[in-house]
Amino acid sequence: MDNPLLKLYRSKIYTAIMMLVLLLCIGVLGYRFISGYLWLDAVYMTVITVTTVGFAEVIPLDPVSKIFTIFLILTSVVIVGYAISIITDYILSRNNMEDIKQRKMQKKIDAMLNHIIICGYGRNGKQAAKKLSDYGKPFVIIERNKDIIEKCQDDTIAFIEGNANEDETLFAAGIEKASTLICALPNDADNLFVVLSARQINAKLSIISRASEETSYNKLKLAGANNVILPDKIGGDHMASLVVIPDLVEFIDNLGIVGERNINIEEVKVEQLYNMNEVKTIRDLDLRKNTGCTVIGFKDDKGEYIVNPEADTKLIPGSKIIVLGRPEQIIKLNSEYNIE
Repeated sequence: MDNPLLKLYRSKIYTAIMMLVLLLCIGVLGYRFISGYLWLDAVYMTVITVTTVGFAEVIPLDPVSKIFTIFLILTSVVIVGYAISIITDYILSRNNMEDIKQRKMQKKIDAMLNHIIICGYGRNGKQAAKKLSDYGKPFVIIERNKDIIEKCQDDTIAFIEGNANEDETLFAAGIEKASTLICALPNDADNLFVVLSARQINAKLSIISRASEETSYNKLKLAGANNVILPDKIGGDHMASLVVIPDLVEFIDNLGIVGERNINIEEVKVEQLYNMNEVKTIRDLDLRKNTGCTVIGFKDDKGEYIVNPEADTKLIPGSKIIVLGRPEQIIKLNSEYNIE
């Protein structure tokens, strides 16, 4: 939304323009009917008088025309001076407001820790931002197209205008303090360059990159991407699955976010569930009784996944569980165990 100060300046600019138009109309009509000039000559005399360029009159002026010209000159000096001052103030104020807005945004980004950086605000970037926003995760968007930023930016979304291929832009987005980088640029070569740069800056960063071509998959992996997503391949598989197993795919789709904060599935670190002095099992936690959520997956400290783990599975430090539940049950889980 526009700043109220800028709106005030715009209204003053409109007023100044109307005054200039009115002044020109008065000048043309005055020279036409007072001095008897032709319409073209009247316009010419009005313009050279208002702009004070000092050209000679088309026809020598009589006393009445001279008085009118004096009036027109004095009035034009005031009105033109007012218009110039308003336009100058507007330009300076707009630049100052942009600088203040950028500094405020940069201060907000500098205060972030373990946030997510999204490179590119195209179709994939927008979808990633929407889902992160629904989960309440802090994120920063790097976008080089200023028009996109001006169209989409508000107080809730942090934007960095710049090229993600440049280290300065990544540092401005807080790459050294971020937890995850999502490369959603449309060009695979750009994504590869960003992945290489980001991995050099932050070795612990989790990097997720999109790829348009399957040949780019291994290159992005070698460059340092933890995960590489092929949107076209996933989309094709999804459409085919809707033909082969439509009900199952529809059910899986509903496990994600179906609305604002309507989360049906959650990943939880075991350190957030109990005191680690004594290792507990899934049975000991009894999340089903306490929250209504069901444990459907387990990831150990080595990154190995177990689907539908046994009740006596030990929840060792560094492991995670995946729970399934209705939105209100997930909310109860997060509230009871203070999970952010």
